[in-house]
Amino acid sequence: MPKKHIEKTPVQVLLTPAYILITGKILTAISPFLASRFAAKLFLSPFRYKLPNREKEMDKKSIQETINIPSINRKIVVYKYGTGPKKVLLVHGWSGSGTQLCVIAKELVTKGFSVISFDAPAHGKAPGKTSMMPFFIESIHHIEKEYGPFEAAIGHSLGGMSLLKAIKNGFSVNKLVLIGTANSVTHITREFAKNMKLNEKVAKLMKAYFDKKFGEDMDNYSGAFSAESVKVATLVVHDKNDIDVHISSAHEIVDKLENGKLFVTEGLGHRKILGDPDVINKISTFITE
Repeated sequence: MPKKHIEKTPVQVLLTPAYILITGKILTAISPFLASRFAAKLFLSPFRYKLPNREKEMDKKSIQETINIPSINRKIVVYKYGTGPKKVLLVHGWSGSGTQLCVIAKELVTKGFSVISFDAPAHGKAPGKTSMMPFFIESIHHIEKEYGPFEAAIGHSLGGMSLLKAIKNGFSVNKLVLIGTANSVTHITREFAKNMKLNEKVAKLMKAYFDKKFGEDMDNYSGAFSAESVKVATLVVHDKNDIDVHISSAHEIVDKLENGKLFVTEGLGHRKILGDPDVINKISTFITE
């Protein structure tokens, strides 16, 4: 696949085998209900990938341990990187890992911080096949008890949404950075269905299924909804060309933050933004100033 085409293709589409897309399309034609259950299972099943070369240094130099999160009875892998007295928590996105924000982590370590990150359940080296946003949030709260307090926290994509909800629920930091973070859960399910070649009816049925399964409206986990309760200084970083999470999400979240500011990039998309020098400098300056 040409590089330019890859950069304009959502991660979900890149990682999803063709036979799954075909199966979803067939099920949609036969029964939107069955298609919604098929989609729900896919939605909760993160992809694993081979560790990229850029992440190997952090993986090698960090201290790692597997711990259990009692509230969800799931295991995660915690990474401790650097020895500075002030700690920063990094939270990866869906299908990511504890070393996904390695370039940011390395910069923070050079600035005298220590970094704590983790593989969420069913991500990276953590066991399991399915995961969900509440697992990320419970992991954040447990990590604060075991490894905190934290000076700042940085979240990418779903990791950013999870941090917003965790802060709303009591997680404490002085600075927050959100990168490529989505807002509406309803919108996420619609985009997921679209990427999986499913229709809007399937998306609605899938969202209703999640609401019933978890006993609440899942839009309560939406970024802007949580942001209304977040008072700490927050830097929202987003790219104009992010095809995985539209730039409108960043504006919606910033509008609800009491002390938020937006830094918009162009041409970096949803993934390259994590390693861009200007972005790294903006984040490290924000945290240290």
